[in-house]
Amino acid sequence: MSRIVIVSARFGAGHDRAAYELANRLSAHDVEVLDFLDLLPPALGSRLCRLYRRQLQTAPRSWEWTLRALDGGAAAGLTSRAATMACGRLRRALGDRTDLAVSTYPLATHALAHLRVRGALTAPLATYLTDPAVHRICVAGAADLHIAPNHLAQQQARSHGATAAVVAAPLVATAFRPAAPHERLEARRTFGLPPAGRLALVTAGSWGVGQVQRTAHDVARSGVATPVVACGSNTALRDRLRAEGLAHVFGWVDDMPGLMRAVDIVVQNAGGLTSSEALAAGLPVLTYRCLPGHGRANAAVLDRLGLARWVHDLADLPAALASSDRPPASAQPAEDPVPLLEKLLDLA
Repeated sequence: MSRIVIVSARFGAGHDRAAYELANRLSAHDVEVLDFLDLLPPALGSRLCRLYRRQLQTAPRSWEWTLRALDGGAAAGLTSRAATMACGRLRRALGDRTDLAVSTYPLATHALAHLRVRGALTAPLATYLTDPAVHRICVAGAADLHIAPNHLAQQQARSHGATAAVVAAPLVATAFRPAAPHERLEARRTFGLPPAGRLALVTAGSWGVGQVQRTAHDVARSGVATPVVACGSNTALRDRLRAEGLAHVFGWVDDMPGLMRAVDIVVQNAGGLTSSEALAAGLPVLTYRCLPGHGRANAAVLDRLGLARWVHDLADLPAALASSDRPPASAQPAEDPVPLLEKLLDLA
């Protein structure tokens, strides 16, 4: 049995959900999932996580400036060196019997690549790119394989120096699937939602960041759909929206596949794994009031691919909410990433 180590990070939930879905699919092997933040010097990882979350909540435009700064060669080198602060603990966690290392988080990719270059990691290294758009810091030349969720991401990865980049389907749990007619009504009953009428799920990831409040009210005022808001762990946002009179506001939702089976369309702002889950559930997806930085980059790629319409103006929102257009199956890659990784194991 091969030992596979997957390194993720608890920045939001997208990196972790991809890592654990991959671990589930690789269950025939001995798989361990590590959190990059726990490999940093004591307390540093938690502080970085809190800082990033506060940045998105209070000064989201500064994140876009940060990503622009990191697009330069010198800044990217600084990022790579910062990742090496985790290398000591990471090397010990890898041990002497790791047959394949996989990263779902950029700094983890650079830390593993650093070990690979120094000879401290002899196993193959693969990077799973969780976002539709690929920033320079997501790519490490020492990685044997970069797995991209679409062909534009593949091209971007190659332009940033990926020596081998392939396309595979996003890592979405099988529970995300189109709802049968009777399941939709049953799901609406379960979540206390209206049995009739068009419902739009407004979601902003596990942290509930961005202009969620304005988006929810824009959807309500459109007269086209009733907003169903998933606030994630942002309890302050949940309480505020409920106090403002919105009827269908949830905090953390354990059964997101079930909630998606209850609605007709998804309105999101970051373009990450939530978009892939909604598409797997057979729902049309809109990007609206998207987050600066990675949110806008993802929105542009999804819109260009025809996977999720980017609604730039409030005036365009009602027509977009009324649309039931879904991307053709051919617009999304179908290949499972697992055989690609197992091929690396065979070559090891």
